Amino acid sequence: MMKTLLFVCALAAPLTGIGATSESARLSVEKQIALGAPDHWDYLSVDAAAQRLYVSHGTSIEVLDAISGKNYGKVEVAGANGVVALSGINKGYAGSRTGKEVVIFDLKSLKAIKTLPADEDTDAVVYDPKSARVFVMQGDPHSITVVETQRDTVAGTVKLDGQPEFAAADGEGHLFVNIVDKSELQRINTATLASEAIWPISGCERPHGAALDSKLKRIFVGCVNQILYVVDAVNGSVVARVPIGKGSDAIAFDPVRQLVFSSNGEGTVTVVKERSASDYVVLGNPATAATARTMAVEPGSGRLYFTAANQALADPVATDPRKKFRIEPGSVRVLFATLQLNP
Repeated sequence: MMKTLLFVCALAAPLTGIGATSESARLSVEKQIALGAPDHWDYLSVDAAAQRLYVSHGTSIEVLDAISGKNYGKVEVAGANGVVALSGINKGYAGSRTGKEVVIFDLKSLKAIKTLPADEDTDAVVYDPKSARVFVMQGDPHSITVVETQRDTVAGTVKLDGQPEFAAADGEGHLFVNIVDKSELQRINTATLASEAIWPISGCERPHGAALDSKLKRIFVGCVNQILYVVDAVNGSVVARVPIGKGSDAIAFDPVRQLVFSSNGEGTVTVVKERSASDYVVLGNPATAATARTMAVEPGSGRLYFTAANQALADPVATDPRKKFRIEPGSVRVLFATLQLNP
């Protein structure tokens, strides 16, 4: 049963972060790992402890060495999207949109060891270390399937205020979920599965990516109208708004370097420096590759990973990029990149 919800009006802060620093960011693509067909992809996830990269790729999860790019193999997952790998218990958890299920797999053999029922339209998959639970977002049903990782059973289903996109856990028992169709954040108690608060994000169109600085208690929300919202994780107030590139999908945070990233489908990554809990400045929008909208960061090295594919012109007069261009068959690849900050 849901608790009484706390609604807080998150008033828009002024747009900031332009021309306020002498630092600049430059991205260097070290290598590109070809994945080939199928021509569909989704989330990337880094297991920093094992130095492995998990890439959702249509009908499977590709497993790469996070340093060399060596391909260790793949996990067969029909309609793969979100994935997390927990090397401490040697298990991974992936959503299967086609199978309407959660696929649990062995990290060594890369074989499925169990499946659990989920709902349709599985999307992001997020792990909460406080409760040792995995949360699988389900867009159309407006819900989350919750998995107990100790017993690999379904702990329950969370009903949401709208369609979830991505989420972030603070490690203290809270999950913050982007509600894409209502421009809201919904806070979930990861132990009780109760919804504790709903925070409107005024001016944020269709929030997609989310990341969290648990130390400063800041949530970073990427909006399709090219703004990064910084939200107070305690009271839901908007403390900063920062310009980002076009086609933002994933948001990532590097706690070692205090950097926030927005991967933009236009072929850039916006780099934002967190100078304090209320001070954020754009360091640049270095080029990645067109379609590189999904991303992951490995905080130890600071390395960034993007999935992208080559584009070909499909309809020269179309104004919608999704109709104007098509993906070149078999061109899906993963970019390994490093960031350099110039004073």
